[in-house]
Amino acid sequence: MAFRDETKVIQIGDRVIGGGNPILMQSMTNTPTEDVEATVKQILELEEEGCEIIRCTVPTEAAAEALGQIKKRVHIPVVADIHFNYRCAIAAIENGADKIRINPGNIGGEEKLRAVVEKAKERSIPIRVGVNSGSLEAALVDKYHGVTAEGLVESAIDKVRMIENADYDNIVISIKSSNVRMCIKAHELLAGKTPYPLHVGITEAGTLISGNIKSSVGLGIILNEGIGDTIRVSLTGDPREEIRSARLILRSLGLRSGGIEVVSCPTCGRTKIDLIGLANQVEEMVRTIKTEKPLDIKVAVMGCAVNGPGEAKEADIGIAGGNGEGLLIKKGEIVRKMPESELLAALEYEIRNWQG
Repeated sequence: MAFRDETKVIQIGDRVIGGGNPILMQSMTNTPTEDVEATVKQILELEEEGCEIIRCTVPTEAAAEALGQIKKRVHIPVVADIHFNYRCAIAAIENGADKIRINPGNIGGEEKLRAVVEKAKERSIPIRVGVNSGSLEAALVDKYHGVTAEGLVESAIDKVRMIENADYDNIVISIKSSNVRMCIKAHELLAGKTPYPLHVGITEAGTLISGNIKSSVGLGIILNEGIGDTIRVSLTGDPREEIRSARLILRSLGLRSGGIEVVSCPTCGRTKIDLIGLANQVEEMVRTIKTEKPLDIKVAVMGCAVNGPGEAKEADIGIAGGNGEGLLIKKGEIVRKMPESELLAALEYEIRNWQG
């Protein structure tokens, strides 16, 4: 069974997944991997956001060679994303990739697949088997009368067996679709058929708003069912947003703690301050806060001084607006009243000096 607590433990660089270990957050660079400087810069930025595994496309042997230089300058495991060219897979492993992602069905045949597996075996490098609804085999599309969850699962199991037949079981599986309900069903079916850890995500989810909604719905359901060992929120945009969203999804499900969580009320007719602007400023402000001791607090931004203190009781610290003024609140108790213009600075000071 591939439910989170029961999956096989797999080591990726200096991290482990499966067997009930913490769910790790992944992203993917969008720079040419051959451009070492740009790729390293982006990975370091993603590390700052909390990215724990990074995937880089390796379409050429030059890109594979660049991995060796990139690896020396980053601090998280690097996964080589391979399509079609088995030589790139071998070169990526030789240049220090911590994991490779391949589709065994398009790597060039059994002999070439075995060559890749043998190289991975030499260095104990995990192989992520990736199956995507957009490239499901025609035979399975015909068998199931279209692209279906059942077809995705059969394809994934078939690809896993190809690697197992080469006498290797250091495997991670991903099956992805842009269809949220299909993706959920596929993971539910697959979880009962394999012991390997699953990397989950809604592929081609879309831009920041639509992609976040689809990913939150799909990943939220899958993760809440106890399925999934690593995640990626696939967005058309800045990869840093993927990590910000992944962290919020995990924290919302109680699967990740730590950091600063911001909650804010919806606007209503009682709101007399720029609540939207203030909430956005608070979100941006907390991203920049680095403290000697890691924080694990909830911050509330409320628009009404009448209900604000009560609504902020579940938060550690908060602010509530009035008519040109506002309140600073700690653990549901009003601490201070001040002009609206001072609220943000007062809140930042309290967070930076938070003692619990």
